[in-house]
Amino acid sequence: MVSFANRKNRQHTAMSEDFERELTREVLRTELLRVRALIVTGVVIVVFFTAIELIDPRVVERVWHGTSGRAQLYALMTGFILFELWVHAQIRRNLRLGRDVPVVRRYLSALIETSVPTVILILQIRSMGASQALSYVTPLVYFIFIILSTLRLDFRLSTFTGFVAAAELFVVAMYFDATGAAGDPETYFHAVRSTIILICGVLAGSVGAQLRRQFAASIAAATARDRVTNLFGQHVSPQVVERLMAEGTSAAGDLRRVAVMFVDFRGFTAGAQSRTPQEVVDRLDGAFAVLVDILDRHGGIVNKFLGDGFLALFGAPLEAADAAHRSVAAGREMLTAMDRINAQTSWPLRIGIGIHFGEVVAGNIGSPRRKEYTVIGDTVNFASRLEALNKEFGSQLLISATVRESLGDDGEDAVALGEVTVRGYEQKVAVFRLG
Repeated sequence: MVSFANRKNRQHTAMSEDFERELTREVLRTELLRVRALIVTGVVIVVFFTAIELIDPRVVERVWHGTSGRAQLYALMTGFILFELWVHAQIRRNLRLGRDVPVVRRYLSALIETSVPTVILILQIRSMGASQALSYVTPLVYFIFIILSTLRLDFRLSTFTGFVAAAELFVVAMYFDATGAAGDPETYFHAVRSTIILICGVLAGSVGAQLRRQFAASIAAATARDRVTNLFGQHVSPQVVERLMAEGTSAAGDLRRVAVMFVDFRGFTAGAQSRTPQEVVDRLDGAFAVLVDILDRHGGIVNKFLGDGFLALFGAPLEAADAAHRSVAAGREMLTAMDRINAQTSWPLRIGIGIHFGEVVAGNIGSPRRKEYTVIGDTVNFASRLEALNKEFGSQLLISATVRESLGDDGEDAVALGEVTVRGYEQKVAVFRLG
């Protein structure tokens, strides 16, 4: 029990680490989008301001009243763009190394970025006066940073951005606007405007948090799906993956009663000698595609491909009370499907199938770096030996006595082959032929 609990905890820890890693990468990607948007915005502002100065210098002169303010604006915007380029490079580096950006650096970056409109506003106040500057376009620039802060996917950071913008605008307005004495209506105007900016920061944070939750849910689902697929094999059908995720089936080793099916193509090696490698692959892939599709429909999974054959399971990892019935129904349909395919090709293939039903240990086997879900036990070994007997009897579908017993009336067409000597077993065993 302790071993099972420890194994389950290790699996949960591994999944949590994968989830956190993918979530961090997603947050960094959205952060890159935000930084790129700020860089583009900074470049557009510089280009727009330069264009106006070239087209109609009088407009710029009425705003800045001289060249010193304009030079300071260019220097500020250049520094801002260079700073964002540096931030962009750091985020890309962290993304490449799989590391997150330190929290302190995020808040420091938010403070520096949000203070840029404040510095521009102070420059404009000194150039054109407090009343005009405070009612000009610059206070609206704060909203650019607040809106883009949504891409941080962090409620606190967006709220912090809104708070910094609201506080700095209010302090600058109260400090420079001489008409804004205590009790004056202008004071309330500045206070209400800053409050609205703060509210926008909170709302942006709420949207970012919701996006983060949606990202987290998607990543959690994708991480779980990838883990199931990697564990049970790329050939597990999407339907089985969804059921495994929904039912929370454990990959830990446990005792199961399953139907084990071995499938092998007869005479495949001889037929492949006279054909090109590509023809061999195409023929094998085409046959596998049909057979695996049949398995999917009957609730079985391919546990592993074995050259020109495969091992399939019914009843693991998903339990199935009628595993024996499902396996035989799938085997019968496989024979019919191969007859249909052989009638349409110049390279007919004959398959041999062996099915045994019994107990196995189903679990996660392998090294710490690479594990694979598989089944171990005499049931697996006997199913393999049973399939090999098809050569001796010239048959295509052989089942064991336990499978015949489980079938009941559904196995009335089974032909008893008597007590048969099976390689590796001292006592003879009963074998039945179907089809």
